[in-house]
Amino acid sequence: MRKLVVLSFISLDGVMQAPGGREEDPTGGFKHEGWVAGYFDDFLGNVMVKQLSKPFDMLLGRKTYEIFAAHWPYINPSKDPFAGKLNDAKKYVASRTLSKLDWNNSELIKGDVAEGIRRIKEQDGPEIQVHGSGNLIQTLLKHDLVDELWLKIFPVTLGTGKRLFAQGTIPAGFKLLGSEISPNGIIVASYARAGEVKTGFFGLETPSEAELARRKKLKEEG
Repeated sequence: MRKLVVLSFISLDGVMQAPGGREEDPTGGFKHEGWVAGYFDDFLGNVMVKQLSKPFDMLLGRKTYEIFAAHWPYINPSKDPFAGKLNDAKKYVASRTLSKLDWNNSELIKGDVAEGIRRIKEQDGPEIQVHGSGNLIQTLLKHDLVDELWLKIFPVTLGTGKRLFAQGTIPAGFKLLGSEISPNGIIVASYARAGEVKTGFFGLETPSEAELARRKKLKEEG
């Protein structure tokens, strides 16, 4: 089974909408597009290079695919460490509206998206990385298709916007694989799916009749 990894930039309050720049996703009147730019540093750049260093395929939603396809094919790989990796990767695209994919090595997922992704995970191949694609991620979380979360948590709250964990996310346990903090305060944390939610109880036990009597006697004597 191939590993499916979600890579996300998120704010402290869980917003992942339009981190990259203007006109990326103004849905809902979102006014903070490009909110990662003021915090991005060389440390985080090196983390991204490392995470893209191994062979991978990509799984993208329609909006992220269109943004990537309008940018990365026109970037010189010798001047950007990400361009060659993203252009060469196999791209699986989840969309109900697209019928033609112009970016090289792209394939449209037909029929039920969750079932299509399950079939892709069962095929031989490298890990599958999900970049951006907020709406698609909700489908992945709802159907328990995410194996790992590679998060970059920025020291900012945005108040409104599309969130990584929205309605429909199933209860699930994760374990921390590793964490780092950049000089600009970005928390880089990776988690792997790990069973069900663990619950417990921290409430005080109800005292026995004998204990209640003892406490009453001490109070009277005191």
